[in-house]
Amino acid sequence: MKEIFHPNAYLQHVKNVKSGLKARSKTLNVLETRASTATSIAKETSLSYGVVLHHLRLLENDDTVCRKGKRPYVWLLTGLGQKRLIR
Repeated sequence: MKEIFHPNAYLQHVKNVKSGLKARSKTLNVLETRASTATSIAKETSLSYGVVLHHLRLLENDDTVCRKGKRPYVWLLTGLGQKRLIR
């Protein structure tokens, strides 16, 4: 059976490997419910802090998420990130 990933987990300028798609999908699913810090996303998704931060930065470079405030940053979806793609 084919796995289903979050539509915004696919990046334009980076090779989309399965493990990265899984991590970004978990991260985006949390951010769809509320803005959150990388630490709380890591705890909720059972991913390491480093993995979450790496993928948040990739998503930020793709303009899917943005960070607000000072450290610890609060991450949230941008207008592009809130728009779900129809496949």
